Amino acid sequence: MNIIALITGRGNNTLNNKNILPVNGEPLLSYGAIEAKKLEDISKYYISSDDDNILDVGYSLGYEKIKRPAELGTPTARHGDVVKHAVQVMDECDILVVLMANCATIKSSQIKDCIDLLKEDESISTVAPVVKDQDHHPYRTKRIEDGFLEPFVPIPDESNSPNRQQLKPASYFLCHSFYVHRVSKCFTEDGQPPYFHMGNKVKPYIVDYSLDVHSMEDIYLTEVWINKEKK
Repeated sequence: MNIIALITGRGNNTLNNKNILPVNGEPLLSYGAIEAKKLEDISKYYISSDDDNILDVGYSLGYEKIKRPAELGTPTARHGDVVKHAVQVMDECDILVVLMANCATIKSSQIKDCIDLLKEDESISTVAPVVKDQDHHPYRTKRIEDGFLEPFVPIPDESNSPNRQQLKPASYFLCHSFYVHRVSKCFTEDGQPPYFHMGNKVKPYIVDYSLDVHSMEDIYLTEVWINKEKK
């Protein structure tokens, strides 16, 4: 079974150069890249970007460059299209580990667990890390209608509670850290929206914490997490 790792990161971001900003003195994207490199299961490594500086950092870490088309480097470009482009360019693979360049809260053990889950069940299209988050449960979300707040989604009577602990079913959010895809079952027309490229049978992998960087505060919080993990 051929397993490939792919880093994705574009250069056109609100936080300038965020994917290669120093985190404890090392480029942000290097943390996930190095964790993936620890796994013997992975045979090849690629990095996709529209930005040469990002590609150069990835190359220095042993990742082959994929220069994506300009239209896939815009803020409105869909991540699934970026991954699909890379699959068409790089060597064929059975399992693809996609690493987000703006996330350092990734562990090699997590990647390995997700690969193993995919190997154990051939029906799974993608294994995706998630975090449980009751604070931002859909039943606590509001919309503005005619100037007043209204429930964003219908709330069943049995879940009509102001206490987050009592909201059911529990709410889980996708971590924008990494995903593990079975390529043959992804990029299908019936893929689960809005992430069509994940296919229609997505297995959750629950983690305690994940942070994707969008601000300098996130850089600081990432450093705090890394330093804590080292201890």
